[in-house]
Amino acid sequence: MAATYTFDVFSSLDGYGAAGADWTGYWGKQGPELLDHRFAQYSEEQRMVYGANTYRAFVQMLATSTEGSDVRDPWVTRMRNLPTTVVSRTLEGPLDWPDATVANGDAVDVVARLKQESDVPLRSHGSLSLNRALMAAGLVDRLQVTLFPVITGQTGLDPVFRDAADFDLELVEHRTLDGHIQELVYRPTLH
Repeated sequence: MAATYTFDVFSSLDGYGAAGADWTGYWGKQGPELLDHRFAQYSEEQRMVYGANTYRAFVQMLATSTEGSDVRDPWVTRMRNLPTTVVSRTLEGPLDWPDATVANGDAVDVVARLKQESDVPLRSHGSLSLNRALMAAGLVDRLQVTLFPVITGQTGLDPVFRDAADFDLELVEHRTLDGHIQELVYRPTLH
């Protein structure tokens, strides 16, 4: 049986994965319920999958962060210590990441193989272009969108679904965290 693959992404209401200007991590909306929930999700046995750009961004964010910053929340530390595959045509190992390997080649081929070989679920946090390609190839089993109550029309960065294919989404789970953050988990199928 193939391992399940979850595309896990944070988003503003208007569909951006991040924002510039004076916005902070989580758009400043995180609370203890969100952080505890994220830690529990990342405490489960799983393998992380990133594209090269997200891997580089995470390494840079961690290197430039200080103790106590959002970047070093306990769930992020747990995520960093999970077994990880970085899909890249340009990176070579060893990587500056615990328990990480580079898988050279086309992301669709690499993840299709990982889904067949993995004994644990696969999860990717971010890696927008990689995950859009995987969704188009039918390899994403679960799309987990954590929706923050902000609109970043002037300062939004990284449109989550820019140039994505069309999908029908079946809602399979949902929850409200800290009274205002929505976590929506969908089963995507090409429209």
